[in-house]
Parts: sequence; C-alpha cells; structure tokens
Amino acid sequence: MKSKINKFLRVVLILILVTGCEDYLDPEVITYENYEQVTSSYNYTKQRLASVYSVIQPGFTRLDGAMLASASDEAEHTNEASDIQFLNTGSWNAYSNPDNVWAHYYRGIYKANQYIVSTDSVDLDQYKLDPEKQEVYQLYLKEIARWKSEARFLRAYFYFELIKRYGGVPIITVAGSIDQDFSLVNRNSLEECVRFVADECDACAAVLPERPATLEDLGRATKGAALALKSRILLYAASDLFNDPSWESGFSAPELISVSGDRQVRWQEAAVAAKAVIDLSPAARYKLTSNYSDLFGSENYRDSEVIFCDRAGNSNDFEIANFPVGYKLGNSGTTPSQNLVDAYEDRTGLPITDPGSVYDPGDPYSNRDPRLKATILTNNSTFFNRPVESFIGGLDGPPIAQATRTGYYLNKYVNQGLELETGQTSVHSWIILRLAEIYLNYAEALNEYDPGNADIEDYVNDVRNRAGMPDLTSGLSQDEMRERIRHERRIELAFEEHRNWDVRRWVIASDVLSSPLEGIQITRNPADSTFSYQNIIVENRVFRNEMYLYPIPQSEIAIAAGLMQNPGW
Repeated sequence: MKSKINKFLRVVLILILVTGCEDYLDPEVITYENYEQVTSSYNYTKQRLASVYSVIQPGFTRLDGAMLASASDEAEHTNEASDIQFLNTGSWNAYSNPDNVWAHYYRGIYKANQYIVSTDSVDLDQYKLDPEKQEVYQLYLKEIARWKSEARFLRAYFYFELIKRYGGVPIITVAGSIDQDFSLVNRNSLEECVRFVADECDACAAVLPERPATLEDLGRATKGAALALKSRILLYAASDLFNDPSWESGFSAPELISVSGDRQVRWQEAAVAAKAVIDLSPAARYKLTSNYSDLFGSENYRDSEVIFCDRAGNSNDFEIANFPVGYKLGNSGTTPSQNLVDAYEDRTGLPITDPGSVYDPGDPYSNRDPRLKATILTNNSTFFNRPVESFIGGLDGPPIAQATRTGYYLNKYVNQGLELETGQTSVHSWIILRLAEIYLNYAEALNEYDPGNADIEDYVNDVRNRAGMPDLTSGLSQDEMRERIRHERRIELAFEEHRNWDVRRWVIASDVLSSPLEGIQITRNPADSTFSYQNIIVENRVFRNEMYLYPIPQSEIAIAAGLMQNPGW
C-alpha cells in the first residue's frame, strides 16, 4: 500500500508543477485510501462536482476589485492603484499580468480531469445486484453520466477561457501519469484546441438535459450551455485575429495563433452552431426577457434568457465597490466612459452625431437608447431616492476622494435597493451565456458567409426591439451590417466581459484600446441649476500589437521549456 500512496503523491507533485498551483484537490483527498473511498462513493461524487464549478470566475470584482471593463474603452477604475491599471498603461508582461489565469484554469482542468476519471469508479453494486433496486440503479447511472458531462463542459469552458487569451495551449485530458515528462509539454495548435472544445461541446450536448429539472439545478450546465459555448468558440475561430497572423508577422509557429483552411466554412460552422441554440429554444424555453434591466437583478439566474451563469450566494461586495461615493459605504469603482456613453444612439436609432438626431447636448441623457439608463448612472439620475450628483462639488463628484473620474457610475448588476449600512445582501449571479449573445453570434457569422440573408436583420432587430429600439434601416450592405452588429454587441453586452475580446478578435484593439479614455466634466449653473458638460481626457491608454494575445507566464515556461512564448513577448 505504501507504494500506491507514493505513486499517488508523485502524480500530485507533478500536477502542482504543471498548474503552478497548490490547493487544487478537495480537502478530504489526502491519502490514497481516502482517494479511493471518495471516488467510489455516489454521494461524494455528487458533492465533489461543486469543486469543479467553483473554478468559474465571476466578473464582478475579480481584477483587484475591478471589472475587466476598466481595461477596455468601456470604463475606468476609480482606484488608480488597482492592478488593473497595468493593463491600461502597457506595464504588463510575461512576469506580471493582472489577468493571468493560466494556473487558475489549469487547476480547474485538472480538477475536471480527476472528476471525469473518478465517475467511472463509482460503486453501485448494491443497486446493480439487487433485482428490487433496478430503477434506482438506472437513475444513478443516468445521474453519474450527467455529472460527468457537466465536468466535461466545464473543462471545455476553462479551455475556451485560455484559448481566447493565449491561442493554442496544451490539451491535457488525463488526471496525471508518473511516466510523463512535463518539462517537455508543448502547446497544441490553435486548430486542435478549437476542435477539442467544439467536439467536447457536442459530446456534452448529447447527454445533458435540455433544461434544469429543478430550481436547485439552475446555474448548472445544460444542452443549451454546451451548444452556446460551441457557438462562441467557433465564432472566435472564424474571426480576424485567428485567421490572419499578420498582426504579428514573423512568428515562427503561426499554427499556435491562427487556423488555416477555408474561412467561409468556419463562418458557416459558427452560424450553424448558433442556430442550433436558437432552434433548441422552444424545448429549453429560452426567450429574450421583456425587460433588459431584469437580466441583471438578483433573480437573474431564473431568467428565461440566461443559458448559463455562475450562481453565487448572498453578498454586497459589488455594491460597496460600485455605489456612488456619496452614498454611505460606496467606493465608486468601475466608472463608465464617455466613449461608451457616446455610442448609445438616440431613441430613433440614429447616432448622436447624425444631423437628424433628436440628441440634445444640453440634456444629453434624454431620448437615448433605454439601455443607457439600464447600464449607466448619469448625473441627476435617481439612485436610492436622490439624484446622483456627479457634477463638480456634488455629493458624488470631484473633488471628493474616490469620486468618479469619468462623470458616471455603474448601474448594470448593481442592486440599488441594498441598505449597505445595515449589512443587507442579495444574490449575485454572473451571466456567462445568454440568448441575446447567441442571436448576435448568429447574425455576425451569417453576415460573413451569406450576406443579405433575412435572418441577419431579423435577429439583430429582435435584440434591439426588446430594448425599445427601432429596427435597423433596411437594405444595408455587408460592410454596413457588420458595423451595425458590432455596435449592437458593444451596447447590448456592455460590462459582461465581451468588449475586450471582441475588439481583439476583430483586430481593432490597436486603435480602440490605444485611444484616450474619455469622461465628462459637469458644472452646475447656480442661477438655474442647469448643467454644462465638457468632454475631458481621463487617461491615455497604451496597446501594442503583441497584446492581441497574452504572454504565456514566464514561470510556466521555466517549468515546461517546450512551451513556446507568444509573439512579441
């Protein structure tokens, strides 16, 4: 038995080195005997799946208290000492990256691999050998198969999170082998990684239920979640970044950062994958929720539009981090930019720069796309029974310490009704996949391989109409429709961790993320209490071509010399 224990511990040691992580095992798995007991138990197996789900990172405050939006043109984080600022100033590299998730997600991948293997060891003999318990036996077999597919889905999701940041990464699907030399681990090609995730999604979709069976199952992986993740990975694989490595020419291993073959076929595959989710909607009961704001409330995990989310417990950390500074315990935090505010159309569907727009510079937040109000707290908007005062000298404005630097505060996902002083809390569930994104995925892919298809306009209009916006102008060219779809993603999906990756995969980040981050300076006129608005530059941002992909952490390359670094790093 001692040799078995030593063998197990050697596997653990190797995987600690590979993941750069220490505490990936469940606390109860500390000896070989315990390991066998845990993995053979039906009840333990059921409980241990939660450990794999716990790897998911909700986007509320995960980057040193900030949202990833504050490293894009969506926002600025009020705390200038936050680590997220390194992403904005260009002061990040292979040794120090505020969004370095490599070790974290390989920890999750190992947990998933360990769990997947262990499901084959569950001992059900007491039911299998009892003629009177065959119904229970079949039920347990079905449940174990479902749990295994949930773990496979989660593993595919973890790989997607790595791929969108690093390109091709090592694909590891076994719990560990003492004979493997991890110092020689190589990155798989990007094509192999994309295909792995897509194939895993198909395999999971064949087993997972169309919809949660009970209220307690809300937030768990379903067939729709697997198909939706496939839609997303194939959309990324068809996009500019992964099809033209010229953004970083001269890289000796282009297969790690780009795919080859017929790009039109990839666009078609992405469109078909998105349509599969849409076609599943009647059975899964997916539909766009009637009120956009409801998607981001405390009960959003119940919403018919949500396909997959990280269902969390009660807290008020996000509100403390983002309430306007003039409200007790409010720390400001993620503050939306003027760049984003200016992107919201007027209520007639025209850009605010259009001569025919009903936009009024003296009353800039009226008659706008309703999603502006649902997403952003503007000056003089009502919050917690009083107007927000982000003007100079106001209760929430400069020169108060930690006051917004952009003139705005965040509204999306913020529960305005929480009494922070009394410690009141509410549920916060981070949406990972939802139906509106799938509509826009479908429209984007379809526009690239079948421009003019009526579905493109219909599905974009469905998203707009739900928000109270009019249809797009008919007869748009392919290029015009492409820009309209990109605009719709920017508005509809703001602060949901899409923008950073969208501008990268469209290869426009070198313009977008290197442009100055703008805000508004607001002055109240004492004579009539009206306001004057002046655009200001809040921060000059830095983005270089190598930043289209993240650097492989240097600490990992030091362990596995076979890992080739990404170009430019």
